[in-house]
Amino acid sequence: MVTLLHSLIGQRGVEALAFLLAFVLTALMTSLFRDRLPQDHGRAFAVNGEQSRGKARGSGLIFVLCIALVSLAFLPFQPEFVIYTALLIASMLSGYLDDASEQAWNEYKKGLIDFAIAALAGITYLNFNGCGVSFLQRSFTLPYPVYLLLIIILIWASINVVNCTDGVDGLSASLAIVSIGTFAVGYAQELGAYVTAAAVFAGSLLAYLWSNAKPSSVLMGDAGSRAMGFFLALLALKSGHPFAFLLAALVFILDGSLGILKISLKRFLHIWILKNTLTPLHDHVRKKMGWSDEQVVTRWVILQCMASAVLLILIGRA
Repeated sequence: MVTLLHSLIGQRGVEALAFLLAFVLTALMTSLFRDRLPQDHGRAFAVNGEQSRGKARGSGLIFVLCIALVSLAFLPFQPEFVIYTALLIASMLSGYLDDASEQAWNEYKKGLIDFAIAALAGITYLNFNGCGVSFLQRSFTLPYPVYLLLIIILIWASINVVNCTDGVDGLSASLAIVSIGTFAVGYAQELGAYVTAAAVFAGSLLAYLWSNAKPSSVLMGDAGSRAMGFFLALLALKSGHPFAFLLAALVFILDGSLGILKISLKRFLHIWILKNTLTPLHDHVRKKMGWSDEQVVTRWVILQCMASAVLLILIGRA
């Protein structure tokens, strides 16, 4: 079926068709099943957190399953991609079970699950792709244990910074579309069939944004944000340029990592930093600087577009 489509409409046509199908399927499934999702309890610790009370949460369950179905239908069958799809669903399910729980999971439990998913993904990647790494125009080979450790750090960090950035209507999904598009445009040759997977992911996220645009009626929850973080790290790996993640997901890193760093230093080393800074940063600029939600989304997306443009210039494909 995929081969026939390639012969009829070409690779770009297949990507466009997969994109459209992902959008339509996600929109349809969201409209059918949103009322069956758990309701958000509101977050007293977050800026404007009470505004989310009563909204359908955990929509990541819907769009990740749609992404998995469409991707497996449009991509050539490869054991490596099947494993990644299973891990994508696992990262989504770990978030969804937390979304649906009356009491939030503790950070150690979630961290252990993230570590297991990252380790399995790292072993899978190295088994199928080897230890070669590219940085701009240079290529080199890392020792297996070193690269595996770096992959685990990359995936774990990506899952968590994206999760922390999900706190404003339309924010994390909009940023993810820009970051996914950056990899798809900048590393299309290296990604190969994974460009189709990127198109599928972007199509589903746009359908989700239809309901998540302010004022939102549906929230992705940890189910969606954790899966997005996993997929972004996967694109960085499959591009062969994992360090590109630093620019392709720069706003996620800046917005989400400060909170992780602040809490980690306080808890484990009893070091207090950024005492007057709310984290994530999207809470700080809303509370301390008076930005509206719409300003946060627009300005964060603009900043990510600028960072992505710098990356494309550096790799000579702007």
